[in-house]
Amino acid sequence: MKRIQYARYGGPDGMGLETFNLSALKSNQVAVKVKFAAINPVDWKVRNGDLKIVTGRTFPRAMGCDFSGTVISVGTSVTRFKPGDDVFGLTHVKDCGALGEAVIASETFLAKKPAGVSFENAACLGTPGVTAWNGLIDKAGLKEGQRVFVNGCTGAVGAATVQLARARGATVSGACSAEAVAYARELEVAGIFDYRTTNLAQLRERFDVVYDTAGTMSLAVGLGLLSKGGVFLDIDPTPGKFIRALFDRRLKPIICTARAAILDGLAHAAESGKLRLPISETVPLSEAIPLITALEQGLKLKGKALVAMPD
Repeated sequence: MKRIQYARYGGPDGMGLETFNLSALKSNQVAVKVKFAAINPVDWKVRNGDLKIVTGRTFPRAMGCDFSGTVISVGTSVTRFKPGDDVFGLTHVKDCGALGEAVIASETFLAKKPAGVSFENAACLGTPGVTAWNGLIDKAGLKEGQRVFVNGCTGAVGAATVQLARARGATVSGACSAEAVAYARELEVAGIFDYRTTNLAQLRERFDVVYDTAGTMSLAVGLGLLSKGGVFLDIDPTPGKFIRALFDRRLKPIICTARAAILDGLAHAAESGKLRLPISETVPLSEAIPLITALEQGLKLKGKALVAMPD
């Protein structure tokens, strides 16, 4: 089989489409024949070595986290899936491998794909959906009627955050580019602000939850937008922010952390029509490396980029 992998940490020139064999399954793992994989910024952050404290120095390393497909085989302790099940989910960043014809993932990082959700749409849900859930539900404990501000409300994580927040009965405002305002309106964002022309620090409204899904909002601005008892969710965690969060309970750094209950919740939201991310471009595996490179170098798309695996 083929997958995109690399032999050292570094830039896009290190990626290659190479032959590999699936490793033996651990008892809690599932092997999946991939149909579609979604490209995320974390893919090149891992390859660049930004997370090597987690990923280690064993090579070659495979690329890609988010995918949909059909179960090939399961480990001896797996109870939620069987061969032939259609699934979606993600891999741990330490393992990756979704950008290939087959991948191995933990049972707890997968959910059954609802029949009414396409493989393409299901492949988009993993990292954005889990990250949105980690913030809104795990960290903020979002309740009906609360007010949420999403910085970057039309990006993948931002759009997932808006949709999950609205599904929970929250009122959502957000910032995006002028070009994305039409999509923000489709998402039914109540108050829409152009981040290029609006000084968010001067907004008079206060929010129960502020989620910086773009990773561009300063702590001062984010914390300043909070109402009493509110929380600021920061998608760009640093050691300094984790230390500050120990002393300031309003600050919640977010790390994408999947578990079965979240993936099942995303499946339900997608099945009920409450969660869907737009797809902008789909390429075959043989053409994925140029697209990944272009995205890493700043190509902007109005939706997710997918990689289709050969049948």
